[in-house]
Amino acid sequence: MSAPTIDSTSSEPSIHKTGTLSFGIDDISRMLPHRWPMLMIDRAFDVVPGKSGRGIKAVSVNEPYFAGHYPGHSIMPGVMIVEAMAQLVAVVYVAEALETTTGAQNPADGVGYLGSIRNMKFNRLVVPGDMLELGARLGARLGGLRSVEVTASVDGKAVAAGSLVVTEGRG
Repeated sequence: MSAPTIDSTSSEPSIHKTGTLSFGIDDISRMLPHRWPMLMIDRAFDVVPGKSGRGIKAVSVNEPYFAGHYPGHSIMPGVMIVEAMAQLVAVVYVAEALETTTGAQNPADGVGYLGSIRNMKFNRLVVPGDMLELGARLGARLGGLRSVEVTASVDGKAVAAGSLVVTEGRG
């Protein structure tokens, strides 16, 4: 199945037979305001707009933080793992917004902010060559905030898990 295209003339991605959506890097670049070197996810899939999603971050030795984060023993900083999980959350949010808005609005303009990180546990190191598998399940709305349970794993083994609170938009 191919990833849906999100362009200026259409904001309706195709839905897979499973009822979920997939987004490739070009779609994600249109959905999020982040750019290199801070765009931290390469693909999102199994996205249920406004509810949950999964994603992938291919960890490459070419990431700029490896130059200074434990030279000679390259490990992905925990804060960058959390950022990748938060960006997956933003894709789930934007996918919901795309269902309810017209093509006139730029979906990246509605991406909010990370409000808090709670009970984040890191279980193993992430190194170049790893495929970081991300998961996000949105929880209850608290006014303009939303709680989210997030996970990250490599080869099916937990790397990090915890909860985030994110803002709904930048208002």
